[in-house]
Amino acid sequence: MADGVARDQLRAFIERIERLEEEKKAIADDIKDIYAEAKGMGYDTKVLRQVVRIRKQDQHERAEQEAILDLYLHALGMASAPMNDNDDA
Repeated sequence: MADGVARDQLRAFIERIERLEEEKKAIADDIKDIYAEAKGMGYDTKVLRQVVRIRKQDQHERAEQEAILDLYLHALGMASAPMNDNDDA
């Protein structure tokens, strides 16, 4: 009897996981379609993905990563000069 209960529980876990995997694939396909639609309208999908990733971060984490990126770019001589509002005049 104990083997039957364990077997039933195992089967239930597997079936739940399989259902969620199917849902995950359907959602991934939907996301892919949205990116394709955006690309068709002229948006850069790499940048869209980056924006989505950045929006997931909290403000402190994002500021920290931007500071480190800036430090690395300066160290490699790749940092651009800061923009000044008076440059347009």
